[in-house]
Amino acid sequence: MSAQGFGSERVYPTHDLSPHPGAPLAKDRDMHFVEIPKRPPTISSMYGRIRRQIGAGFGGDGLKAKAFKGGALLGCGSVAEQSARFGRNIILARLLGPEAFGTMAIAISAAAVVNALADVGVAEAVIRHPRGGERAYLNAAWWLALGRGIAIYSAIFVAAPWISRFYSIPELLPLLRITLLSFVFTSAMSPRALLAVKQMDFRRWALITHGGAICGVITTVILGFLTRNVWALAIGYCAEGAFRCVASYIVCPALPSLGCDKGAVWDLLDFSKKLLGSSFLNFVFLRADVFVLAKLYSPTRLGVYIIAVNLIQTPTSFIVGIFNKILLPTYAQVQNDNQRTNKIYVQLASLIVFVGLIVVIVAFTFGRGALGLIYGKRYDIASGPMIAAAFVAVIMLLNNAITNIFYARGVPQWHRLSQIIMATTMIAAIYPLTKWFGLTGGQLACLASMACGFCFQLIRLNQLTALNKSQYRRILFFSTGTSLRRAASLLRARREHAKV
Repeated sequence: MSAQGFGSERVYPTHDLSPHPGAPLAKDRDMHFVEIPKRPPTISSMYGRIRRQIGAGFGGDGLKAKAFKGGALLGCGSVAEQSARFGRNIILARLLGPEAFGTMAIAISAAAVVNALADVGVAEAVIRHPRGGERAYLNAAWWLALGRGIAIYSAIFVAAPWISRFYSIPELLPLLRITLLSFVFTSAMSPRALLAVKQMDFRRWALITHGGAICGVITTVILGFLTRNVWALAIGYCAEGAFRCVASYIVCPALPSLGCDKGAVWDLLDFSKKLLGSSFLNFVFLRADVFVLAKLYSPTRLGVYIIAVNLIQTPTSFIVGIFNKILLPTYAQVQNDNQRTNKIYVQLASLIVFVGLIVVIVAFTFGRGALGLIYGKRYDIASGPMIAAAFVAVIMLLNNAITNIFYARGVPQWHRLSQIIMATTMIAAIYPLTKWFGLTGGQLACLASMACGFCFQLIRLNQLTALNKSQYRRILFFSTGTSLRRAASLLRARREHAKV
């Protein structure tokens, strides 16, 4: 606005006292322009803003709307599944005891070794490839997945006696051979199940994955009351895969044909070359603590550790699952637009840091009491691993968001380099940290390795999308400060309540 007046009204220049551009203006008694102080947001205004944002997210058929609707559907399904798992753990922790969870953790970890070695990236290839919706391509993907599942089970069946003798737990032999039938069932799911993810039809995928899991959880609880031993966990784990397989043919009916498109097979195998070793390296990061602790401590101590860490890892896993199903197709549709890719990542990262740090502080403050209250007094000794696991979860989610960008851009080998760094750090750190810090050392090793991998991927992301590092740091610092203020308010309220 110029210093000219409108009509007969006199307006005086404000010189260096002018407010920042765009601020609401008024005149003081000397006719100088002054900035109107902003009123603090009220609850009603914040509620209205949230309603408008939700309405904008659900409205329309664009990419943002699809991602928003898909996130809501998967979120509801995941919350239902994880709530069922949480309730199952509360019940079975008292029925079975920690030694059952420790033994089952060894069985699942041993199977994860072979699963990681045999991973060919079928799901990722179908989602990102332009031909992923073709019947011939889906049929080739189904046969590759089934062959992988049978190979995994065969390897575990043969290796079971050696694994059992290594840990001096005879019960592991039959447990492994029954539990890992789940891989065969999961591999035989309907060919069109992955098409639902590619097309962002998350309603069907939620019914298959979360519905099957909840049926398996219910089966496990029933068996827990009937058997009161580790077989409830083993058969329940197997039942989850069976229920998902059946649900996939009900929700996405399709039968594979005997013929196989050679071109599609070679496309799938070519993509899998870029993933070669990635799953195994990821396994080293995720499961090395279980193998080392299983050798150093009894199944009972390992079971206490698993239950405590799962209190953090279970919700983290379901968030990662939602990220993988939503972010990969979302980033794939904007893979040629660096600006939109960076905007999505920065906004997501700020939300992760804001919520994650609050969870870390809550775990630090209430963790020990929560473990004793939920699972029983004998589990509260594992509050240290749980707090460290909360830190790991925050960095893992930040890292996962970058990983999905790499997969969408067709450079999964960059994530593999990050996994090499994480696996190397984990191997070097797990034993000494466990010896020095006990059970907590297992998660401290995970924290060190995840931090190294995240730093590497952030550097690579900057090279790939020209991420504005200064803006990224500002947003993260702002989110950190906001979450710390919220956490400080929580702690003050707790102290005042304790005084009363």
